[in-house]
Amino acid sequence: MPEAAVLDGAGGAAQPEGARRGGSLGPVGLVLAGCVSVQFGGALAVSLMPRAGAVGVVTLRLVVAALVLMVVCRPRLRGHSRADWGTVVAFGVAMGGMNLIFYQAAARIPLGLAVTFEVLGPLTLSVLASRRAINFVWAGLALCGVFLLGGAGDGLGGLDLVGVACALAAGGMWAAYIIFSARTGRRFPQADGLALAMAVAAVLCLPLGVAASGSRLLDPVTIGLGAAVAILSSVLPYTLELIALRRLPASTFAVMMSLEPALAALAGFLVLSQALSWVQALAIALVIVASMGAVRTQVGRRGGGIGA
Repeated sequence: MPEAAVLDGAGGAAQPEGARRGGSLGPVGLVLAGCVSVQFGGALAVSLMPRAGAVGVVTLRLVVAALVLMVVCRPRLRGHSRADWGTVVAFGVAMGGMNLIFYQAAARIPLGLAVTFEVLGPLTLSVLASRRAINFVWAGLALCGVFLLGGAGDGLGGLDLVGVACALAAGGMWAAYIIFSARTGRRFPQADGLALAMAVAAVLCLPLGVAASGSRLLDPVTIGLGAAVAILSSVLPYTLELIALRRLPASTFAVMMSLEPALAALAGFLVLSQALSWVQALAIALVIVASMGAVRTQVGRRGGGIGA
């Protein structure tokens, strides 16, 4: 769930399609490292949930990430309009809601499947924003993937349906996050809007985390692991992607974001021993291909930004 992923990718800060193709190996490696960091941070978060609960883990992640970003970015608080603040607050609400709901899903179903269901939100947004016939092909391919997930093993009935519903709802929040991320990127310089939105999300989640987890959040081991989740899932990928986006075409970046379900499945297998059947793996692959096709179509359009 990379906070920086769509701030520049959808907001338009990345360079044009043809920018420095020959030197893109370094930026691609940085983005891939950021994606790996996000998903292994998510796997670590799942392993931390028995100690602090899903809401507690989200709270620790957002609070630590907000503190780090506020210190590093030192965003200017004055000189912004009411519309600016409304946008950044909406961005923060979407960010907090996305994380809270997704972690409820990750606590109930395998991480790879949770991310696969979640990515349907941005995929749907891309199809609707594009209004191109080819994107309905990608949507159909994604639906085939979901159909396969429903038919794999015991079908969706074999999964925690609350977890599936939470993953789908998190996908809807991710779509809202993309829209407000792009708008925030246009209203605030550099990463100021992201830092402020992270602070909003942390403030909103903190009372929920305290109510749900109480004194467990004060355990030194829990705090340390929560800080590691924040670094892996927010701070490190944001830094890597910010550097990469200075030289990486937006289309390449967006396609790489489509690899998230596969990386999540790998992290779930290596860290959490969450094995998938071959049918589930095929379903994830179909959703990845659909997402790649949709984002390439969307980013390749002139003047058709998602967040417009």
